[in-house]
Amino acid sequence: MRNRWRRNAAALIVALAVVGCQTVQTTRGGAVGVDRGQMMMVSAAEIEQASSKQYHEVLADARAKNRLNLDPAQLARVRAISNRLIPQATTFRPDAGGWQWEVNVLESDELNAWCMAGGKMAIYSGLIEQLKLTDDEVAAVMGHEIAHALREHVREQVSKSMATGLGLSVAGALLGVGQAGQELMNMVGKVTFELPNSRLHEVEADRIGVELAARAGYDPRAAVGLWDKMAARADGAPPQWLSTHPAHANRQKDLAEYAARVMPLYEAARR
Repeated sequence: MRNRWRRNAAALIVALAVVGCQTVQTTRGGAVGVDRGQMMMVSAAEIEQASSKQYHEVLADARAKNRLNLDPAQLARVRAISNRLIPQATTFRPDAGGWQWEVNVLESDELNAWCMAGGKMAIYSGLIEQLKLTDDEVAAVMGHEIAHALREHVREQVSKSMATGLGLSVAGALLGVGQAGQELMNMVGKVTFELPNSRLHEVEADRIGVELAARAGYDPRAAVGLWDKMAARADGAPPQWLSTHPAHANRQKDLAEYAARVMPLYEAARR
């Protein structure tokens, strides 16, 4: 009887996974041609809700520690750059124009930046100050992070975790019962703040990022110089906000190629 129950439970979990899994096109290809279909097992709305909760917890913690938006000039600079980048997001997905975008600066020596689902962004003061980023380089950072949100890479990673770790907690999440909401928020936080992005996700974010920058009137070639600064840190290893893949030389080559591809967009935006 017990073995039959286990088999039935396992069959239910697999059935739920199959039903809940779908291939989606999160973005248009743009000039850079990123158009890969993605397998998803959790809805965009659920990830956005979990991300919003996680984001405001991070802000509340930073505010309590007096680490939120301490430098008005720096905050104004970052928001001015993001205000030029964000409208370009609709090139890849029109619905991004309706996102409730938020941009803040966290006071920290950590070299980090991120954009959560639904346009919840943060860049760390240490990244700007220690690397002495130009506006073009800040745009490269933020464009890259916006690209991750547009492509819903967190949703894809969460879906992959569900697919490869089928268990009763996953069944609970798919059914919307128990502590599923909190578990999903914790998973979103782990993927956003702790786990490195895959090589494929990084390449997609690099390519979309340079196009966003170019369309906003920022030199897309700055992404190559930014990566040089990143790679120079910690004996050639990139900081936490970027994965260790692809290899430095390969990344430079790819960024340079795609920056050249979108140069006409940059030149048009500068006219």
